[in-house]
Amino acid sequence: MELCELLKTVDHTLLRPDAGWEEIRALCDDAVAYQTASICIAPAYVQQAARYLDGKLPVCTVVGFPNGYSTTDAKEFEAKEAIAMGAAEIDMVANIGWIKDHRYDSLLEEIRRLREACGSRILKVIIETCLLTDEEKIAMCQVVTQAGADFIKTSTGFSTGGATPHDVKLLADQVGPGVQVKAAGGIRTLEDACTLLDLGASRLGTSRIVQLVKKQHPNGL
Repeated sequence: MELCELLKTVDHTLLRPDAGWEEIRALCDDAVAYQTASICIAPAYVQQAARYLDGKLPVCTVVGFPNGYSTTDAKEFEAKEAIAMGAAEIDMVANIGWIKDHRYDSLLEEIRRLREACGSRILKVIIETCLLTDEEKIAMCQVVTQAGADFIKTSTGFSTGGATPHDVKLLADQVGPGVQVKAAGGIRTLEDACTLLDLGASRLGTSRIVQLVKKQHPNGL
């Protein structure tokens, strides 16, 4: 895969709790220079980043992050506020406890409410695959599809593991028409990225891919 095509799949991500504006501004500059799909940052910096980017690139942010156990009302408020501040994409964390309890009706309702809150903006649902059985992952593919989300996403990158080839292929095989797969967490090399894309991912959440390409092409592509 050509590097420019690979970069178009990347949500260039910075979600460390100690990341400040100077790092986020640098993230924005690199994302524009290397033409990634978006930047993915914490909600508190969405408005500042959206103004700084001035339409050059979509801003993605997270809701219910990283544990997913805030209430549905709180997640809905977070999403609406982020959109009002300029977010074009929302990555919400599903309630993992509800998944373990097999409360799929509750999860369907929660994701549908976030879908409505997002309107035409892209909604991705993080299910934290490292904490789930394959049966639970398959059930969540069905829930995410029924709820009308745009993506199912493997991981926050803040739990016990990230995206694996097994999980990406499983999700890609099980989601319904129109639902895409975002792989996130632990994507450390260009080879990792290409493998996950070949297995069915169409977005990658990573902080490293742009850094690797920048070493090879410091002046952009």
